[in-house]
Amino acid sequence: MARNREELQALGRETAYSQDYDPGVLETFENQHPDNDYWVRFNCPEFTTLCPITGQPDFAEIRISYIPDRRMVESKSLKLYLFSFRSHGDFHEDCINTIMKDLVKLMDPKYIEVTGFFSPRGGISIYPYANYGRPGTKYEALAQQRFATHE
Repeated sequence: MARNREELQALGRETAYSQDYDPGVLETFENQHPDNDYWVRFNCPEFTTLCPITGQPDFAEIRISYIPDRRMVESKSLKLYLFSFRSHGDFHEDCINTIMKDLVKLMDPKYIEVTGFFSPRGGISIYPYANYGRPGTKYEALAQQRFATHE
C-alpha cells in the first residue's frame, strides 16, 4: 500500500524555515503496521535553542523514541519543527516537555520518550528526560518502568 504523498507538505519541496517555535510544521502519515509494536528512533545532534534569560545559545542532542499507533511523524517536518526552536527562548526542561507533548498531541503514540543531552554551559550539563505511555494500557506501565529505571 502506497503512502498518501499528497497529504505531506514539506517532503520534496523547497525548505522554508520558521523563525520561532512552530508546531504547525509537524506532519504525519499513516502507519502501515499499527498492529505491530516497534520502535521508531530519531536523533538530532545539532539542536539549538536560546536561554530565555541571557539569550545565549544552548546546544543539545535530542533523542526521540516512540512506539507508533495509527499516525507517524514525517521526518523532514520533525527536522523543521526542531529547527524552529533555534531562535526560541526556553529552559532545557521546557524544550523536552514541549517536544514530547507536541508529538503526543500530533500522533497519539502508544509510547514516547524524549531526552535532551545539553552541552555544558557554566560547567554543568543538563540531561532532561520525559516520557508518556497511553493511560490504561500496557504502555502506561512501560512508561512507569522506564521512568523508574532511567539514568
